[in-house]
Amino acid sequence: MKSPYTEAHDIAHARALAGTTSAARDAANDPDLPGYMNEVYDWAYVSPRNVRWLDRNIVVKTLLFGNDQRLMRAYLERIRPGMRVWQVAHVYGDLVRRAAQRVGPDGDFVLTDVTPVQLRHARRKLDDLPWAQTEWADAASFRTPGKCDLICSFFLLHEVPDAWKQRIVDNMLAQLPEDGEALFVDYHKPAWWHPLKPVLAVVNRLLEPFAHAVWKNELSYYATYPQDYVWEKRTVFGGVYQILSVRRRKV
Repeated sequence: MKSPYTEAHDIAHARALAGTTSAARDAANDPDLPGYMNEVYDWAYVSPRNVRWLDRNIVVKTLLFGNDQRLMRAYLERIRPGMRVWQVAHVYGDLVRRAAQRVGPDGDFVLTDVTPVQLRHARRKLDDLPWAQTEWADAASFRTPGKCDLICSFFLLHEVPDAWKQRIVDNMLAQLPEDGEALFVDYHKPAWWHPLKPVLAVVNRLLEPFAHAVWKNELSYYATYPQDYVWEKRTVFGGVYQILSVRRRKV
């Protein structure tokens, strides 16, 4: 079994690369959040004022260089009415609502997040869909109330330290039934020729200090028992993004 980085190592590295504000350091003792959220992502996911401005479709489209709909379709097209779906973290824009609507009243849609302001935004989007639930929970330890047909991580892994990557991947895969699917939509190492590769490298260094790991490693690297699963990956936009489907290997 590989030895993951410790959270302390990852956060120390993130501080060195991205720096932290005094406000973020003061907030690091918040018991409701993992340390890295306050240390690294306060500006993007914790500050209510910033979240209010960022939670818009146009922001998602801009950040994904216009690939938002293509990447969302990879997730949405897998959802059939009546499914039980767990989305492991909130996503800006209308994706969570569209996913829950596709599940429909005969199914169950569960969305988890560790950040209170993210859950408030998710609840507003899902409030009129009684089959959609939001839960304050860590994707690394949450246990679904029943078997899930589909478990989706949409641009989460690149934002967490390596130790969390391993815990999240293992937790998602441990809850896969024999005919279930885990889906990871995330960043990937761009092709050598991609004109945005140097731009993204700078963004990672300054703002996304845990993202370089998904350039360096296949996501299967973070599974304790990768041989027990079938991994099917495709990349889009010159390798900038990956869509990875994982199923249990049939014995």
